[in-house]
Amino acid sequence: MKPTNQLTELSIKQAKPKEKQYKLTDGEGMYLRVYPNGSKYWQLQYWFDGKQKILSIGVWPNISLKDAREKRYEAKKKIKDGINPIEEKRKERQDHLDRAHEDKLEAQKKTITFRKVAEEWHKRQTNRWGEKHTIDVLNSLKYHVYPDFGERPISDITKQDVIENLRKLESEGKYETCYRVMQRLVTIFEYAEIEEHCIGNPARGLQKIFTKPQPKHHAFLPISELPVFMKKMEDDSGAFPTTKLAMMFMIHVFVRTNSLRQAMWNDFNLECDEPLWIVPDYDMKNGIELHVPLSSQSVKILEDMKLFSGPDGFVFPQVRNPQKAMSENTLLYFSNRLGYAGRNTVHGFRTVASTSLHNSERWKHEVVEKQMSHLVGTKVSRAYNKAEHLNKRREMLQWWSNYVDSLLVL
Repeated sequence: MKPTNQLTELSIKQAKPKEKQYKLTDGEGMYLRVYPNGSKYWQLQYWFDGKQKILSIGVWPNISLKDAREKRYEAKKKIKDGINPIEEKRKERQDHLDRAHEDKLEAQKKTITFRKVAEEWHKRQTNRWGEKHTIDVLNSLKYHVYPDFGERPISDITKQDVIENLRKLESEGKYETCYRVMQRLVTIFEYAEIEEHCIGNPARGLQKIFTKPQPKHHAFLPISELPVFMKKMEDDSGAFPTTKLAMMFMIHVFVRTNSLRQAMWNDFNLECDEPLWIVPDYDMKNGIELHVPLSSQSVKILEDMKLFSGPDGFVFPQVRNPQKAMSENTLLYFSNRLGYAGRNTVHGFRTVASTSLHNSERWKHEVVEKQMSHLVGTKVSRAYNKAEHLNKRREMLQWWSNYVDSLLVL
């Protein structure tokens, strides 16, 4: 057996560099490698899994002779226990780098405020929103959210922070505002999660603890007045053709106004036997994607619309700025100009269609409600019932379009 602990601090200090590097052995596989530039490095040679390995221990004099021997002892013990000290060292180095990276990210998160993320999210939505809605959303954040935690790191905001913020609005009786702000906070924190600015969504799941605003009753025309309305619309020479087409499309498909305004051509599949419009979840009030079967009349309206706006971008864009969706008030102002101010709203066509379909007694309640994108039943029952009723809804929408056409010839 080769002798151990052959070196001394003095012999190491006195070791002079040579033209070529050389080794000073201390025993048990450890030696000091002396380089021509005078540098001295501790190394340990050992066998692991039938292969020779060399572990770098450190630089002398940073690692003294005593320290080097202790490290040799620790390495030998690990080898005996079946642990490769080189692999362990590599893992420790990687763990250190990972921790450093995580610490850096954490420090960066502290500089990312709620306001910064909210305005980044807001900027990404503006092309899909009308000018008024864009301003309304930003103002609701400026007046109702930013004063409480706009300048705080978004990763530090808790569910309790959000609850306290919303309770101020609720205590003032601003139930509608409270609910809208809550929905916007949910969406902003979802965006923040995706961008890895925070973990979890503190605004999610709060609906049950706040007073739900009373539903608005939208003015609507009785079905008996619909023929006159459509005739006035057809005869109006002052409206843009795109406005008329959008209004007729609304009557035929009776979706929510925002879903119609935000419709994009790539949401439609018209080149098939069963044309379909897939309304994305982010354009739906309830956040659930809706499949809208299209009647032959609806397809014809879209084909006419393509002459003005297609085949890319918004289906119903602004006339003066095609890069933006039709203003949320365009159809309402058109209806008002026809003489129906206070008597009819665009949303009211949903009521007309729903009432007529139910009164016809041809269609099951759940089929009509699915097309209306209303949530039917309890949360538990909805979790198990994923029925789309697509074939029945296709039949129903074609029947409704035929019925609307029949009113025009009365």
